[in-house]
Amino acid sequence: MGATKAEEFKLKENRIANYAKALAHPARIAILNLLIKKKSCICGDIVDELPLSQSTVSQHLKELKQAGLIKGDIDGVKVCYCIDDKEWKVAKERFGQLFDSYKGSPDCC
Repeated sequence: MGATKAEEFKLKENRIANYAKALAHPARIAILNLLIKKKSCICGDIVDELPLSQSTVSQHLKELKQAGLIKGDIDGVKVCYCIDDKEWKVAKERFGQLFDSYKGSPDCC
């Protein structure tokens, strides 16, 4: 696998890119919508709601967790997931800053 040169970009840029990567699959968006609606979910509950296998759901949960958008607590053999409020606010702020920075350009091709 080739080098991404991510270290050559600012921390802020890398953080936004990690959020974007985590959000770049419709299954992950569906998982986030479920967690938002239900406040928290056990992995098996998520599997019951989506047309995906348990292992596929687990992989998507792992990606969302690595990006910091969700967190999970182990309760015996079950893992209960929820939105990570602190990181969610940071992601919202970072994306907002990015989108707000564009003021339009009538001279663009």
